Amino acid sequence: MNIKKWIDFLGYIVFIIVLASFNKVVSDDEEITLSKKEIANQATFVSYPKLESKYNNDSNNNIFLKKDYQGFKEALAYKESQGNYTTINTLGYIGKYQFGSNTLKLLGVHSLENFKCDPILQEKVFELNVSRNKWILRRYIKTFVGKRINGTIITESGMIAAAHLAGAGNVKKYLKTYGKQDFADAYGTDMKYYLKKFKNYDISDVKPEHNPKI
Repeated sequence: MNIKKWIDFLGYIVFIIVLASFNKVVSDDEEITLSKKEIANQATFVSYPKLESKYNNDSNNNIFLKKDYQGFKEALAYKESQGNYTTINTLGYIGKYQFGSNTLKLLGVHSLENFKCDPILQEKVFELNVSRNKWILRRYIKTFVGKRINGTIITESGMIAAAHLAGAGNVKKYLKTYGKQDFADAYGTDMKYYLKKFKNYDISDVKPEHNPKI
């Protein structure tokens, strides 16, 4: 083998070694990415530009919410109104959590305008409604949590979210019929979606309360 061919051969070997090293780096990066995804799966991801910086934010104001009561509130609010306290939808539901006038009256709120303009009141009303729905569904929570209906594991937080969408009475019907009697709102969102989307949050900080009011 002459010198030129020997140099060409060595160059080829070096190229193969460098290429193999590059592939190893890419492979390691893929493993790191998968690890990050696994970590992210422990939280709920939403794009929420209006949220205050008390949560872990990235440079694009995307956030990862913990699976606790605060995370439950904000995830549900984002689904309902994208976190807008002053919004009113086409059906007349108001605020960050999209309450109707009948539910607000049950909870002791009689001025819709004051409610729309008062974020503190809206947060309090949401908590009262969670407390109220926990009371109404207390026996169903004990009976159905952990069971699988229509492919979804039933959890307390999923039930409370579904009650926010459809009312606790409709959640009872859904559970008693094992999903045969479902409910969908005017926009086509059904309870099965809420039961799945909002499952496995720890909302034990809010206690059941019979007929709570402002």
